[in-house]
Amino acid sequence: MESLAGRHALVTGGGRGIGRSVAATLTKAGAKVTVLGRQEGPLKDAVAKGQASAYAIADVADAGAITDAAKRAAADAGPIDILIANAGITGSAPFARTTPDQFRSIFDINVMGVVHSIQAVLGGMIARRFGRIVVMSSTAGLKGYAYVSAYAASKHAVVGLVRSLALETAKSGVTVNAVCPSYTDTEMVHDDMARAARKSGRTPDDVLAAILKDKPLGRLIKPEEVAAAVLYLCSSQAAAVTGTTLTVAGGEV
Repeated sequence: MESLAGRHALVTGGGRGIGRSVAATLTKAGAKVTVLGRQEGPLKDAVAKGQASAYAIADVADAGAITDAAKRAAADAGPIDILIANAGITGSAPFARTTPDQFRSIFDINVMGVVHSIQAVLGGMIARRFGRIVVMSSTAGLKGYAYVSAYAASKHAVVGLVRSLALETAKSGVTVNAVCPSYTDTEMVHDDMARAARKSGRTPDDVLAAILKDKPLGRLIKPEEVAAAVLYLCSSQAAAVTGTTLTVAGGEV
């Protein structure tokens, strides 16, 4: 893999989990990385540990805030060449007990947050004839899971966005792709398992075993494995790869 030296990457949801691992991987490849999120502590920690070069605080659900943050990041570190639209939230409930407001809150982050992030940087990428946009979807964007209808619907939506936008930008030098990991060993997944354990009266280990029982790989995906897929899609070697979903799921899909 060639160096990403001279490239500026913006990673939303970059303070922890997959976003943090992606930021560290792109930094190691030579990119200048700005991590963006709502909580300053994890973002500052990523910079302090050399996993990113700068951070910005913004809520991706707020179009104005993400646009302003992207402009400030570009002014400080140069035009944004790479966008990793990773920020996302989960939610679990039977469909019959999932309210319209719960659907809206998940879509505000998982779908409109991606839309706002892309719109904040796409014009500059097209003008410079280079850009890499990688949207973090999920195996839930390719198949259904029970009790997460709002989350699965949001992840299907961003896959559709990626496929459509890739057609619009195919000749522009900008690629648009999605990465679809299965359950990944992150704080968010462990938090979800802990909540499920409390609701069901099971132990977290029992919840994990239930999750993994139909997973061919038999383990959670490592964040570094997802980050490696992102790194490939950001490279010049992937210039002809656009509108696709790169699945990191150990054979599940």
